[in-house]
Amino acid sequence: MYKKSELIDLQVAEGIATLSLKGSRFDGEFLKLLFSAFTGLKSDPEVAGLLITGLDGAAEASGATPMEVAAYSALGQRVMFALDALGKPVIAAAAGAVCGPGVELALSCDFIVAGRSASFAFPGILSGAIPCFGGTQRLTRAIGKARAKELFFTGRAVSADEAQAMGLVNRVYEDAELLASAQELLFGICRQGTLAIRMAKEIVDAGQGIDLKTACLMERDAFALCFATLDQREGMGSFLERRPANFKGR
Repeated sequence: MYKKSELIDLQVAEGIATLSLKGSRFDGEFLKLLFSAFTGLKSDPEVAGLLITGLDGAAEASGATPMEVAAYSALGQRVMFALDALGKPVIAAAAGAVCGPGVELALSCDFIVAGRSASFAFPGILSGAIPCFGGTQRLTRAIGKARAKELFFTGRAVSADEAQAMGLVNRVYEDAELLASAQELLFGICRQGTLAIRMAKEIVDAGQGIDLKTACLMERDAFALCFATLDQREGMGSFLERRPANFKGR
């Protein structure tokens, strides 16, 4: 189902997919590989969640003319929207210097965990450019307009601790513990009702940028739909019977 490539490594074990970037440039070939991986993972019933690693060392690659760079930006945004639409929990585990497109990919995940060595930067301003895969919008939604502007305007890198303080990163681990801790966190999430997680993910994402009343109406309808699922009955039954739930995703 997944294309073998030297640019990415994709492993699936116990329902969790781990996609590791191999320090490649975010050129057209690489973006198309990511798109293929994300669409394949979305339709794979054996995959409950995705962990993305190896975000450091990735570099931007673009064309020479405005039309070429516009096409490049459109392709990158298409990839990020494909990750948005995965319908499964996605965690980015970051270590080392994560810059530009690597940060944009991490921002397209549900949330980011980081090793102590991690730093995050959008250095494009230093070469007269701005983010182009949706970073201007996703970072602003994550940390607020003023903080996002500061990072875009200065190009400075923020440490893992500072990124956590501003809301860019959820958790910080020692580097040696990062991968195992991120996997454990994702395993715990994926043991919950997968349909409820998908609904929560869709409602939270869809509610951004619309008025509160409309978003709450969406929440009401999604909540009601939960009660048409076998998973909800199993969850309620396990609570009443004081036993672990055995969710089936139905």
